[in-house]
Amino acid sequence: MSDQDTFSLALLDPQLPCPPGLCSANGADPASRFAVYRNNVQGSLINALADSYPVVHALVGDEFFRAMAAAHVRQCPPTSPILKDYGRDFDVFIRGFAPAASVPYLADVARLERLRIDAYHAADAASLSPERIGQHLANPDALGSLRVGLHPSIAVLESPFAMLSIWLAHHGEGELEQIDPDQGEVVLVLRSQWQVELFRIDSGSRAFIQRLLEGLTLEAAMLHAHDISPAFDPARTLGLLIRHGAIVQLQAAS
Repeated sequence: MSDQDTFSLALLDPQLPCPPGLCSANGADPASRFAVYRNNVQGSLINALADSYPVVHALVGDEFFRAMAAAHVRQCPPTSPILKDYGRDFDVFIRGFAPAASVPYLADVARLERLRIDAYHAADAASLSPERIGQHLANPDALGSLRVGLHPSIAVLESPFAMLSIWLAHHGEGELEQIDPDQGEVVLVLRSQWQVELFRIDSGSRAFIQRLLEGLTLEAAMLHAHDISPAFDPARTLGLLIRHGAIVQLQAAS
């Protein structure tokens, strides 16, 4: 193991000793100085997770959250110098963190919070006007080869839990005590007019949007959505996307 690897491991694990070979210019104890530095580094990463996942933080309380975040820091060190990117897979960690098993919806709430961050920082793209979109959709024969490009901020998430209602309750919309956490929900995340917005949608709409994101033609995405949910209403879902400027490209498949 290299000296850098030894230093990095000790920096994130308080159980490990101070790396050998360190010295202090003023003669102070290197182990003591390293301990201070380690606490600062770990504290900054834990605070970054708390800032990125405020509802997860609120759901479990500060003591539990900081202990869970510290375990995540030890297991999943940063891979990017950009602090906002840290904890991208925090939901995956939570899913495997045994002490959090008593809050089964916690991982999905974390995933929703991460998608909001991603949407906020996603690249911008000019939306097509409703008139131009209408011209393309007016020709039914072209739907089989039409590909729909969606805004880079868009994501969909389906959960067996009431993740959106729980998130909204922590932002003043609804009472947490009145929510059935086992009531599954599907969410569309997008940035519209520089604001990240969340919309409750159905499983058919989720399947439709996901297939568009994967590059399927409009017709193929509609057929898949109907297979998932026979009640799927493409006009309603397309209307939602158009109203919020989510369609940025329309082109015939090659």
